[in-house]
Amino acid sequence: MPHDHHHNHTPIDPSTIGEKRLWWAVGANVLLTLAQIIGGAVSGSLSLIADALHNFSDAASLLIALLAIRIGRRPADNFKTFGYKRAETIAALINLTLLLAIGVYLSYEAVMRFISPEGIEGWIVIVVAGIALIVDLFTALLTYQQSKTSMNIRAAFLHNLTDALASVGVIISGTLILLYGWIWTDAAMTLMISAYVLWHGFLEIPKVIHLLMEGAPEDIDIQEVIAAMEQENGVSNIHHVHIWQLDEHRNALEAHVVLQNDAHMDEVKLSLKQILKEKFQIQHSTLEFENTHCGDAH
Repeated sequence: MPHDHHHNHTPIDPSTIGEKRLWWAVGANVLLTLAQIIGGAVSGSLSLIADALHNFSDAASLLIALLAIRIGRRPADNFKTFGYKRAETIAALINLTLLLAIGVYLSYEAVMRFISPEGIEGWIVIVVAGIALIVDLFTALLTYQQSKTSMNIRAAFLHNLTDALASVGVIISGTLILLYGWIWTDAAMTLMISAYVLWHGFLEIPKVIHLLMEGAPEDIDIQEVIAAMEQENGVSNIHHVHIWQLDEHRNALEAHVVLQNDAHMDEVKLSLKQILKEKFQIQHSTLEFENTHCGDAH
């Protein structure tokens, strides 16, 4: 007797899994921030409080990233005809700007601590920073996979990565204070942490600004695109070419195409769009066809 088994498996949305990981990361960073603030206040460690401030920015950056993901899912409408995907790019800009602001603030506080050193309890610093390191590594692991394909998540991931290294620095500082009484290492480590934060921020923010300024994709040579298009049968000339990024994963092009006298426009259009998509990963192209060269328009 045959038995028909119907298994209705609802497919799991990878983006939903990613969001759950981000929420776990937010919760971990909020709890860690509270623990570090208490530990820093009790021990008198500036580097521990600095690390707490950075961890708080991590929680904020992850919340901004989550909000941007939600907005980015909205479909295109009459108000945003290309959709809302760039919300994630704006979130990355906000997070990186926040990262730079924190770096500047930590530098200032470190210099002031050099001028007016204060007593520090080494053991409290080491214990709290050790817990922080575990949480930082856990959070970084949660966001690592998504950071490979998202500028938005990569900005949040950088917050977590620098936090993990900062925690290592704080542990080293606490150990040196405990063993040798070198209180100055707390300020020195804070200065090193801030320098690393600033370095990462200045490294990433130009990429975000380039995308928001509708810059051409870094891996696409405009002259190479023009040359490939002009090699197609029926094409006499390509001009008025603009290439830009709609978002991290979609490229766009607009160009004027001068046809040869015997060319069929529909055939040329189809072949050009195919070249643009397959060879240059340009998914959205707008081509204006001409029979005579009208000159470069701006």
